Amino acid sequence: MKFGGTSVGRPERMHQVADLITRDDEKKIVVLSALSGTTNALVAISQAMAEGNKNQARQLIEELEQHYQQFILSLVKTETAITEAKTVIADHFEFLHIILRISFSEALNKDILAQGELLSTKLFCVYLKEAGIQHGYLPALEFMTIDSYDEPQIGAIRIKLNQWLSKSPDTNLFITQGYISRNARGEVDNLKRGGSDYSASLIAAAINASVCEIWTDIDGMHNNDPRICEQTRPVHILSFDEAAELAYFGAKILHPASIWPAQFNNIPVKLLNTMQPDARGTVIQQDAESKGVKAVAAKDGIYAIRIKSSRMLLAYGFLRKVFEVFEKYRTSIDMITTSEVAVSVTIDSAVHLDAISRELEPFGTVIIEDNQTIVSVVGNEIAETENVLLRLFDAISDVPVRMVSYGGSKHNISLLVPSAYKVATLRALNKGLFDL
Repeated sequence: MKFGGTSVGRPERMHQVADLITRDDEKKIVVLSALSGTTNALVAISQAMAEGNKNQARQLIEELEQHYQQFILSLVKTETAITEAKTVIADHFEFLHIILRISFSEALNKDILAQGELLSTKLFCVYLKEAGIQHGYLPALEFMTIDSYDEPQIGAIRIKLNQWLSKSPDTNLFITQGYISRNARGEVDNLKRGGSDYSASLIAAAINASVCEIWTDIDGMHNNDPRICEQTRPVHILSFDEAAELAYFGAKILHPASIWPAQFNNIPVKLLNTMQPDARGTVIQQDAESKGVKAVAAKDGIYAIRIKSSRMLLAYGFLRKVFEVFEKYRTSIDMITTSEVAVSVTIDSAVHLDAISRELEPFGTVIIEDNQTIVSVVGNEIAETENVLLRLFDAISDVPVRMVSYGGSKHNISLLVPSAYKVATLRALNKGLFDL
């Protein structure tokens, strides 16, 4: 059971989480994110440190500490529990104050960012102890490991985690951190933003769990972005493939990498609402159960790169050489279209964009467009669904579509549109495909 930042962001929410995880005696591991707003605050502290602005960093640390001091006053009631909670806060904020006297580095940045999950889990354990709820504490930094390519070492995770669990054979409830890990050098690291979902899926795979539950503040995956479209509806059943497409192409409720560990081990994933625990939510499983369009998602921050060259005509090996440039800079490609004289690809990171552009120039004219958005229409076998293309393009007849990806997957039709047209595109598809 994984609970996100909003699910533990207020003391009463933590109390609610405690009620949810004790509704039955089934053995379970609970993964917690940092309190909502904490990771952003830690990022700001880290940035201030990186810029050498230690006075600003000190002020931000003091503000965050004050927030936690207020938080625990409503979280726990007894003098003993308040003292324990204050000790937890003192320990972690002592570390944050000490870093003001240390030279900033990327390793220190990762240490700073880890404090949120460590605080939330330890404070939650203080509350569970006060409430008389038996539990065990699993330190994620002792079992969650990534290799030199930032990929989880699932074999090592399985061995280390089960060693920890074997120390408490009679305990049915364990609390651990999402997001944080150790890297190949043994340093504190993380699974990137949204990585608590990933942690939960990796843990579920490592212990061969019966189910992986992701608890957030929305009742499952919706057919469209509820922040943009007034009328949306939950999608109750998705296949792993459909959910993976939606997560990768922008559905915010789920971390893009969190599907494969569960899918590989055939562990169903449930997306549930902490605020409405009895709502049906979404079940992600092997079988899609139905055909047709299920949902639309949008991914912002896309760069379109077009390489135009008359030498492409009949030139075997051309695409291989182009892809090798992206491989060299470890930059993944989201979409690709080709013609006899041009190839267009999209990427979602500008980190190596200048270097990639320079290395592509010998192949032809390179044109780069930023501020693009990929809009993906996802469903089971939608490429074979009657009239889906007609309805789709009728709905967005006024949108200047830059690229179309169709047929590469049975579950996805992707469109590249200027980001200025994102809202209009999502709303038009909501009406044209879902009659909402």
